[in-house]
Amino acid sequence: MAEPYFFGYGSLVNLATHDFPDPRPASLKGWRRAWRHTDLRPVAFLTAIPDPNSEIDGMIAHVPKNDWAALDEREWAYDRISATRAITHPLKHDVDIAVYAVPEQKRNDPTQNHPVLLSYIDVVVQGYLRAFGTAGVERFFATTDGWEAPILDDRAEPRYPRHQQLRPEEIALVDGHLSRVSARIVQSA
Repeated sequence: MAEPYFFGYGSLVNLATHDFPDPRPASLKGWRRAWRHTDLRPVAFLTAIPDPNSEIDGMIAHVPKNDWAALDEREWAYDRISATRAITHPLKHDVDIAVYAVPEQKRNDPTQNHPVLLSYIDVVVQGYLRAFGTAGVERFFATTDGWEAPILDDRAEPRYPRHQQLRPEEIALVDGHLSRVSARIVQSA
C-alpha cells in the first residue's frame, strides 16, 4: 500500500512551521502558485493553480499517522488533489502524494481589505532559502502570480500565526525581491 504524502509549496516549505515527518525537497510539474483570497479567510494566501508550462519547487512530507483528516483540518480552505504522477521526489518506496489548492470558483484576487501578509511572505521565502538557496527564492518569485496584490506590512506585529524571526539578511532578501516585482506594500490602518 502506498504511503500518504503531501506536497507543500508555501509555508510548509519552511520546516520551522511544522513537524510533519520525513520532509524532502520535491517539484510539482504542471502547476504554479498564485496569491488569492477566498471568503473563507480574512487575508489572501497562496494556492496552486494548474499551468501546463510551469513547475514549482516545494516540500513533500508524510501525512502523520496516515491521518488525512487532521491535515485537511489544517488546510481547510483548500481541496486535496491527487498529484503523485506530477511530482518528482527522492523517495524510493510507493507513495500517494496530494497537493492542496483552492477551487477555482472560490478564488478571488487579493484586495486592500483582503491583503497578503508580509509576515506570511517572510515565512515562505525563509523556507525556500533554507531548502533551495537563493536560486530557489528566485524561482519562487518567478513561479508565483499575483505580486500586484496589496501586501500588508505586519512585521512589527505579525498576524500570520506561524510567523518566524528573520535575520537582517533574510529581510533584505525578501524586500529586494518584492521591490523587483514592484510589490505594493501597505501599512496597517
